[in-house]
Amino acid sequence: MLLGTWNLENLMLPGSGDGAPETDAEYEAKVTSLASVITALDPMLLGVQEVKQEEALDDLVRAVGGEWHTALSRHRDARGIRVGFISRTPMRVRRDTRVFAQKLRPVQSDDGAQPGDHDQEASRGFLAVEVDTADGPVRVAVAHLKSKLLTYPGNGSKSRFHPHNEAERARFGAYALYRRAAEAATLRGLADFLLEDDGRERDVAVLGDMNDVVNAATTQILLGPPGSELDREHAFRKPDLGDALRLWNVAPLIPVKRRFSRVNFGRGELIDHVLTSHRLVHRVSEAGTGLPDQQDRALELPSVGDDPTERVGTPGSDHAPVWIRFGD
Repeated sequence: MLLGTWNLENLMLPGSGDGAPETDAEYEAKVTSLASVITALDPMLLGVQEVKQEEALDDLVRAVGGEWHTALSRHRDARGIRVGFISRTPMRVRRDTRVFAQKLRPVQSDDGAQPGDHDQEASRGFLAVEVDTADGPVRVAVAHLKSKLLTYPGNGSKSRFHPHNEAERARFGAYALYRRAAEAATLRGLADFLLEDDGRERDVAVLGDMNDVVNAATTQILLGPPGSELDREHAFRKPDLGDALRLWNVAPLIPVKRRFSRVNFGRGELIDHVLTSHRLVHRVSEAGTGLPDQQDRALELPSVGDDPTERVGTPGSDHAPVWIRFGD
């Protein structure tokens, strides 16, 4: 069985807003290119990001063919995009929320000085579902944390992608980090809800576009108790009290030449992640990026910069899927 995550990069109906294809032909080309990848992946369950309308996701699974079940978070960001799932089997929604974890205070998101100018919830929702398999239920949460791409206030509703000066860049870099850290802490709380203090007996995965690399502080928040990671063989093989609460990032299982999911200014970064519970990590037989039958080849992705409008109307996605195979 294959479980994965993929940022679909602005899956929107044509002409429906910021980032959407401008013509029906561009939209159809995008849906067709995305569907060809999903067909080759053949996932049991795939978490997706940057979906705007239910109709667009329906068009995508229709292009893949066969029977699919879909779920989308109710909580959209300012552009209308949100997270969701496509699944070969029915899903039960366990939680759909954007409320910050308990005791987290609102975080500053721009130069506004008033308390009401601070963010009191995540920019996008976190969606958790449960599916049944032959080996029991699998609980999965999907997320899309705050981007490292910085935007600055512009005229009216239009944002800028370039700062007026370096002081502004530094401030807005800090604001983005505040929010991504709060969202990571909230996602970790959702993981605790799914684990129920029993990750040795429950198959749980937390996945999505975390918008930072494996060793980033925000990504590390998701792991839970420190000490056991897949690239620390001795610690990984030694049971400890943290196993019931811990999540393992599968990144070390991905072939080195494929260990990235986006290319930013010519540099490969693994910013899309799959993390698993103790029971599930011991059932993982393979992990990768892109298509499963191409893991011995170089991964080819377009390089992106600091202006996302340059890719509007382009087929495919600027991210590669990240996936695990388990239970086979």
